[in-house]
Amino acid sequence: MDKDNILNFWFDAAQGEQPLSDLEINQQQAALWWKKDPHTDTSIRQRFEPTLKALLRGEHNHWLQDAHGRLAAIIVLDQFSRNMYRNSALSFTQDSLALHWCLEGLRLDHDKQLRPIERVFFYMPLEHAESPQMQALCLNKFQQLKADSPDSFQETAENFVQFAQKHKVIIDRFGHFPHRNDILGRDSSDEELEFLKQPGSGF
Repeated sequence: MDKDNILNFWFDAAQGEQPLSDLEINQQQAALWWKKDPHTDTSIRQRFEPTLKALLRGEHNHWLQDAHGRLAAIIVLDQFSRNMYRNSALSFTQDSLALHWCLEGLRLDHDKQLRPIERVFFYMPLEHAESPQMQALCLNKFQQLKADSPDSFQETAENFVQFAQKHKVIIDRFGHFPHRNDILGRDSSDEELEFLKQPGSGF
């Protein structure tokens, strides 16, 4: 599997004669990214699970040498894993390595070489981290993304800032994401159980 196959699948930016804008990509790909669909989950697992396993074995470490290769690796570990292993603890197993690759990429300024919609997924390991420090960094990065975005993407970028803020509030309050408790075998406090009754508490 080539890294370009991953990026083309996830962003689908080169379809037609004219490349799509960040806003158009977001609108076109939103269902793939955010909708829970068993058929999509199965398709991603069949197509990309060998790549995930190869990444975990270190067979594609050369991808990490450039910004787009690193982004592809992060997407496989951080996003595709959630499709492949939905409702299983396996969906979170790759998070620590995805976060490591994200932080390493930030030190190398790889994120600054990407367009705004690509940066969204470069930063996702920060948003998925059960760490107040990482959540603070995540919010900062999404605020920077918004500042760097063209006018046409400002409203969408602000939505991502607000979503990062929601994640940060939960981690600042509980220290972890309560909606993961059952899957990870963690006990939920009474406060967490009340919180989980709220719409959107589990994203």
